[in-house]
Amino acid sequence: MNKEVLLRAEGLRKSFGGVTAVNDVNFEMKRGEILGVIGPNGSGKTTLVNCITGFHKPTAGKVRFRGRNITGMKPHRIADLGINRTFQIMRPYFSMPAFKNLVIPLSSPRAKRVGGWRGGGRHGDRNTVAVDILEELGFERDSRVPYKLAGTLPTGYLKRLELGRCLALRPELIICDEVFSGLSASEISSLVPLLEKLNAQGITLIMIEHRLAELFRVANRVVALSYGEKVTEGEPDEVMEHP
Repeated sequence: MNKEVLLRAEGLRKSFGGVTAVNDVNFEMKRGEILGVIGPNGSGKTTLVNCITGFHKPTAGKVRFRGRNITGMKPHRIADLGINRTFQIMRPYFSMPAFKNLVIPLSSPRAKRVGGWRGGGRHGDRNTVAVDILEELGFERDSRVPYKLAGTLPTGYLKRLELGRCLALRPELIICDEVFSGLSASEISSLVPLLEKLNAQGITLIMIEHRLAELFRVANRVVALSYGEKVTEGEPDEVMEHP
């Protein structure tokens, strides 16, 4: 059975003055996939993500989610439809406890409308659900870590906190912008199974990455960008064999 096309980019272009950061990029991904997006610095990866998630309005082209044209929508509206993202430069509420960072999205219209949490349909007060989600992501429930100020957490926990904030919104698609960046080999090894688990629970993933060996452990397909243009697309081995 063919899976539903969840997201489609059609001729996306984004220019900043005389500089074209994304130029005529086309791709689609089906529900349940893990799609990697690779390319050198300045190839347009994050700009592409910003166009999909509403942080940039494309100069031309369209973004469709579940067949709906979402081009140019505000980020909060796109998040309410079920697309969430992490940030390469992490942006938690640094002066709040880690779990309270999840209470905010758990109070959103989407979380209230969809209800429960994808990791097991938990219900309860938002503080408890927030800690439940963080526990699934490797925060030790019986330690002080979920209750520490986000600004005091090391990078490994902050990366997981970013994922937790996404999960609190019950997303269909999460876009991870360099989630492996700044992590040790052991931290990446423990994060990979979590990403695979989220995918097995029905969450579609786009992963923007420089850490190719780690990315290829989880990605089904890869899109390669260079100077803002898509140069090739396919399974990881096919892409790496491309000149």
